[in-house]
Amino acid sequence: MVTAVPALDPTRLRHVFGAFPSGVAAVAALVDGAPVGIAASSFTSVSMEPPLVSLCVAHTSNTWPVLRSATRIGVSILSADQDRAARQLAGRGGDRFAELRWRVSEHGAVLLDGASGWIETSIEQEVRAGDHDVILLRVHDLDADHGISPLVFHASQFRRLEA
Repeated sequence: MVTAVPALDPTRLRHVFGAFPSGVAAVAALVDGAPVGIAASSFTSVSMEPPLVSLCVAHTSNTWPVLRSATRIGVSILSADQDRAARQLAGRGGDRFAELRWRVSEHGAVLLDGASGWIETSIEQEVRAGDHDVILLRVHDLDADHGISPLVFHASQFRRLEA
């Protein structure tokens, strides 16, 4: 006999999940000549061989279906000074790239200037997981500047690491 597991309160889940700090990444590409992107705090490394990273995207995202059509996708690990960029990319309207400095790789990945690191990727696999999809991305190129402090998301706020 299978016993039903009681549903957990979403507010309580968000509260507890928010206790775990994470970095913030801009995930972007050029699609039909225009930059398309989202902010992700669910970004993490996955594998060294082959080189893979992942992020989670809600099924309710209107941007991911457009972004996923790109050949290459840029992941910019946002710096502590890029909280405005994170808010813009997480927003639901307007020009998400207004007043942001960015560049495009040879393959169409959009990378934000001033980020503490960047990774050029392509979609390796998408896995349906509850109300999100886990997106596995293959790494093609990357670089980082450890002298630039990263932006951190904790308890539903953008924060800076302190020395």
